[in-house]
Amino acid sequence: MNEFDKVVLAENIAELGLEIGDVGTVVMTHQNGKGFEVEFVTLDGKTIAVETLFLHQIRPVRQGEIAHVREGQNVSL
Repeated sequence: MNEFDKVVLAENIAELGLEIGDVGTVVMTHQNGKGFEVEFVTLDGKTIAVETLFLHQIRPVRQGEIAHVREGQNVSL
């Protein structure tokens, strides 16, 4: 995975209100792909989290996947 790639969260991060299937963007890679800074935003562009994640916590977006909308828990609108 490279910077600016869309990725899918593979495990819940309850303290941030993030759930499996949430889509984020890689904003930085660490140690040749062992870790990633991933930004998660609302559809109206508000950043809700920038988190350092390991490879096992995210996966690439697969061809043909469809995004799904849910209301964020930690987002003040």
